[in-house]
Amino acid sequence: MRQFLTPAVWKQAQNCLLGPWQASRWRLQPLLMTALLMTFVCGDSLEERFESARAVVVALRPKRRRPGETVGGFEKALARLPMYVLRRVAAAVRERLPKILHRRWVTGGFVVFGCDGSRLECPRTAELEQHLGEAGKVDSAPSVWLTALVHLATGVVWAWRLGKGTASERDHLKHLVATLPAKALVVCDAGYTGYGLCRDLLSQGVNFLIRMSSQVPLYTEKQQPVEEFREGIVYYWTDEARRHKAPPLRLRLMRVTGKKRTKDGPRSYDVWLLTSVLSSRQLSVSQGGQWYRWRWESEGFFRTYKRTLSMVKLKSRTIALVHREAENALLATQLLLAMTAAALPPAAMSDSAKVSPRCALREFRRECQRLARPLRRPPLGRRLAKALREERPGRRSPKAVRVWPCRTPHKPPGAPRLLTMADMQKYREKGATMAA
Repeated sequence: MRQFLTPAVWKQAQNCLLGPWQASRWRLQPLLMTALLMTFVCGDSLEERFESARAVVVALRPKRRRPGETVGGFEKALARLPMYVLRRVAAAVRERLPKILHRRWVTGGFVVFGCDGSRLECPRTAELEQHLGEAGKVDSAPSVWLTALVHLATGVVWAWRLGKGTASERDHLKHLVATLPAKALVVCDAGYTGYGLCRDLLSQGVNFLIRMSSQVPLYTEKQQPVEEFREGIVYYWTDEARRHKAPPLRLRLMRVTGKKRTKDGPRSYDVWLLTSVLSSRQLSVSQGGQWYRWRWESEGFFRTYKRTLSMVKLKSRTIALVHREAENALLATQLLLAMTAAALPPAAMSDSAKVSPRCALREFRRECQRLARPLRRPPLGRRLAKALREERPGRRSPKAVRVWPCRTPHKPPGAPRLLTMADMQKYREKGATMAA
């Protein structure tokens, strides 16, 4: 972990503390290391994870002053730690990712990221219910909404943003755009359609690839039936944009056709993708379809965070500790995936070779056990180099194989509405007449 959490990173975090920060027996480095290791170690409760994580920190720092011994003191010290210190550490780790993952950082001339969101359930305490409220169904538990950017070529999470359970993932993406590097391309599902979001991404020089639905109106220069459309230039212009006299956006629409296996046999389906890359030489239809299939890495990250690391429900009972628990767990997940991806040999750098979070977590826990009971094992970096997923053939079957009770069956998005430029001119003339 030293290649990410360097002494310079700890120095930057210490300098972020504007005033004197006192937390009895806790110092900044052992406090954050204990919080990070609590995500990796085994335990069903906070007390069990704290004891295991503190033992590892003491073993790693045998000649340093020992931290506090109670979980209550640890939580008080962590609650007094400002959030911007945690965000500065995450930003410092993020700055090192392109250098460490340089072999697979750029794909086809772009740095491809996937954006998606998910809810994290919280305990039903009075403080959390007051600050977080309900999200989803009536009388539901308080929850936190998490939106994350994932580097699709490696599966390593890049940046994230937390909010209430009712937060907008589109607004979260607008805030996360500032963290994107040069040549970034964001891949999103149909939940991120919107004129305002596309305009903001274009204004900041960020390319995108967003799936369209039947609720999106697009304009073409010539009349083209949807059944015959394959690829071409379109204009995105909504009613709200016309009312605010905003110009139409010149984009490119691609139609990706695939096949999937169903009970009735193979069936073809269409995926409509809207992109800001206007040249087919820079982004072909087949490459766009492949990158949209890579978007499943975002779902894989949430599965790792919520299931593999047991963060499907946060354990803290105050609003200050909930945000710090989620932030530390996200940083720990980023370190786990980045360490494993950096340890992979050059022979495993193909597009099909992906990191196995379960195998990496198992080796990390074995290393923690080795600190307490020395065993003759290969170094951790050599073991992480073998933490690869099983290579399986390309999956074409539906993700949901059965109908779950109390859940609406998923209906894939349809084709966008294709209008002509003449319709756009009619809207303009109508708006000018109404203004007069």
